[in-house]
Amino acid sequence: MSDTNIEQRKIQIDELPAEIPNFSSTFESKDSIIKKWIINWIKSAFSNNLIKENDILPKKSDISDYLGVSVGTVQNAIRYVEDEGYLKSKQKIGTMISNFTNPISDIRKSTSRRDKTVYAIKKYIIQKDLLLNKSIPSTRKMSEILGISQNTTRLAYEYLCNEGIIESRQTRGNDSNWILIKYPSLIYSEMKSINILSSDTLVHKVTDDLKDYLSKNFSVGDKIPSHDCLSKSLNVSIKTIHDAVKKLNDEGILISRRGRYGTILAKNPLKPVFEPLRENSIFSRADDAAFYSYQKIEDKIINLISSNYNPGDKLPSMKDLSLKFDVSTNTIRKALNSIAEQGYITFGRGRYGGTFIVDIPSTQSKQQYQWLSINPDYR
Repeated sequence: MSDTNIEQRKIQIDELPAEIPNFSSTFESKDSIIKKWIINWIKSAFSNNLIKENDILPKKSDISDYLGVSVGTVQNAIRYVEDEGYLKSKQKIGTMISNFTNPISDIRKSTSRRDKTVYAIKKYIIQKDLLLNKSIPSTRKMSEILGISQNTTRLAYEYLCNEGIIESRQTRGNDSNWILIKYPSLIYSEMKSINILSSDTLVHKVTDDLKDYLSKNFSVGDKIPSHDCLSKSLNVSIKTIHDAVKKLNDEGILISRRGRYGTILAKNPLKPVFEPLRENSIFSRADDAAFYSYQKIEDKIINLISSNYNPGDKLPSMKDLSLKFDVSTNTIRKALNSIAEQGYITFGRGRYGGTFIVDIPSTQSKQQYQWLSINPDYR
């Protein structure tokens, strides 16, 4: 059943605990404090039937305003809570309460940068034979050693702290804040689970699984199921399906279209057929046809600018342009980005933002595409 068909309630910001965490009374990081605060609230509210599974958390920006911290800090804290199994995130829905009394842990997940950093730090501790009850490199120093961002390294340190491998000395020095209190172990199953032994990522694996699934269940020209349905069939996240579908689009196996047209199977992924050389074929490849469609809109916008606007003028919104040319706003966005790269327009943000004319393009040298499905060599 789709999550959109499940009864869901938006949790209001005033339902969160009235008592705000005291961030100045401890040397723990703010996101770690917020993590514990959220988990304690979920446990209490869940047991008292104040919240239930699939209830949606308030926006991260609202929580950050409520706590007086940055959105990034809230994001990190929620990521920790998700790791503990109390929350789950769904694309286009939000962050929801999960059934932490009966968590589902068998969904395949891609390895995060933090997971790989945790492994790298454990490996470093073992290889360097660091001593127990002695300080380890600071997050800044470790990030330089591993070539990983300081923020990701800090998240990994927090994870190791929760595992009881390191702890904070509760000082603010660069080199002495973290102490090794338990020697880590690296076993084969752990290395395998975070894809250290194999160069194949989860997306590559799911791409292969998706090829097999499509070959067995669909014919060329069929519309394939939505990302949500595919994620349930292959037991992975919607984001992983999105990345796998993109790879198959790049390979010409799938053709994705906006709106009701969906994603079409262009060729059998496991049964390659003979394809005539492009220069000998009267029909263009599907990806070329898509390019010509986007190029046509770019040309139309350039003609519109050249005929109706002067430098400094503001273009209509993307929504208005999409209605004018009867295409999706995404196609308009791609065309405008291309025109901006050519130096003809620029984008402004904020209340007085929009798309502004910088220079008037010439339309004399622009090639007009006469028909999308015909190879231009045969025009």
